[in-house]
Amino acid sequence: MSRIAAPDIEGIWNFATLTPLERPTQFADQEFLTADEAAAFLRDTMERNNRDRRDGGPEVDVARAVNDGWFDRGTSLARVNGRLRTSLITNPPNGRLPALTPSARARAAAQAAENRQHPADGPENRSLQERCLAFNAGPPILPGPYNNYLQISQFPTYVVLLTEMIHDARIVPIGDAAPVRLNGPRWLGEPRGRWEGNTLVVDSVHYNGISDVRGSDDQLHLTERFTRADRDTLLYEFTIDNPTAFVAPWSAVLPMTRSDDRIFEYACHEANYALMDILRGARAGERR
Repeated sequence: MSRIAAPDIEGIWNFATLTPLERPTQFADQEFLTADEAAAFLRDTMERNNRDRRDGGPEVDVARAVNDGWFDRGTSLARVNGRLRTSLITNPPNGRLPALTPSARARAAAQAAENRQHPADGPENRSLQERCLAFNAGPPILPGPYNNYLQISQFPTYVVLLTEMIHDARIVPIGDAAPVRLNGPRWLGEPRGRWEGNTLVVDSVHYNGISDVRGSDDQLHLTERFTRADRDTLLYEFTIDNPTAFVAPWSAVLPMTRSDDRIFEYACHEANYALMDILRGARAGERR
């Protein structure tokens, strides 16, 4: 299958950033940072995240667990149109997530109670991360502690979005040339793409609601926009529209940088070993 020449968003893109999703309360209504403010925020953030520190006693050492060398959170803040952002969230203007609806709060509370009462009856009680099913890979795409890479491959009627984290690949049909597979809800939703000028727009629905986005449910409608800002920058924007979960839609922006690095398989193994040990430990505790 031949590749298309333009618009061209192919390549490997690094989206690591220390800009938080939500605006820290210290910045209140401040959307952007000065160079001095950014330098101070970066210094404080990197020191706070440093897992090689030994200043909290043995319990804190255990909680920090993995050495800092295993992490790749990035060393800079998100810069959009030349300005350093205080949050990835652009709407609401306060840079904070909108409140959950009453039904979403009730659902979260019920799930938390279920987790407390049945922490390890079976594998289904454990987190998606422990089970190596889904985490930090999107959609939407958001930076995590490591593996912040996206590989985009373009074809005439499809675009493939492959994240390094847990190697999830989304195959996005473009326009009306490719059929949409409406055969039930999906972990990553059902995407449909279209070109608006030089921007790839991807609308996704039909989520299963299990792998949620900060409290979203199966009624989530996600709109993503990929725009080639310049040779080395891909601007990624998304909007969450989920009125059964959030009292208002919310949007965020995440600049990505072209990379010559390679993407490797994310060989998650916790489900093969640690999960069985967790369940064995729970059974041993019950016998006591």
